[in-house]
Amino acid sequence: MGILKKSVSSQPNRSAITIIAEGNKFSGDMSVVGKMHIDGIFEGQINSLDHISIGKSGSVNGSIKAKQLIVSGVLEGEVVCDELHIEKGGKVRATVLSKVMSIDPAGCFLGERKLHEKSSLQVISPPEASGVDAIDTLPDKITLKVNK
Repeated sequence: MGILKKSVSSQPNRSAITIIAEGNKFSGDMSVVGKMHIDGIFEGQINSLDHISIGKSGSVNGSIKAKQLIVSGVLEGEVVCDELHIEKGGKVRATVLSKVMSIDPAGCFLGERKLHEKSSLQVISPPEASGVDAIDTLPDKITLKVNK
């Protein structure tokens, strides 16, 4: 005999985690709800509003759109994300469109990184001067602003 509660929500309290385990291969297009971890091989396109991680034995060939992407394995293709972190041993060969990108000294990035298209970089420059006076008027610090 079971006990049923009327106040139990049909919505889970925590997000699901999708795992492609080592030794498994998946190809196609995926829309993921919740987090995803890849230790196997994935070929295709992944869309997620959450975090995706590629483990040390993981390999992805295709495109990924996610909030945050952490790479410890291999990623080849295209990436659109808010944050990309390449961990020690991680290898990314891709075109990356991101707000933030960080690479561990033992990580590898080969490709092109762009800021989000809606952003434009604006440099605040010092007042104009010429000759030796121009050197004296240079600021100690130059501030870069990202317009949204």
